[in-house]
Amino acid sequence: MSEYIEIETELGDELGQVIFHTNLELTIDGREQYATVSEMDEGSPLAQMLAPIEGITGLELEGQKMIVQFDPSVAWHQIVADATAVLKEFFL
Repeated sequence: MSEYIEIETELGDELGQVIFHTNLELTIDGREQYATVSEMDEGSPLAQMLAPIEGITGLELEGQKMIVQFDPSVAWHQIVADATAVLKEFFL
């Protein structure tokens, strides 16, 4: 895929949650929800690419929005940096 992606992030209302807003569709078939990393490993190609990021515990994708659940003992800015790198790689 050769797309230009814009990414904005914000911390979610829940502890251990960060929300990514993009200008591109992140799913093909609507909403995807993964409660565990094991589910992500079996999910869509994007979920599979995000699964190895240390600290991620769950994922929700819908349209241009991605909600990442993570272990609160991991620095949120590291989750943002790693997930942003994956999104950019995915859309290159």
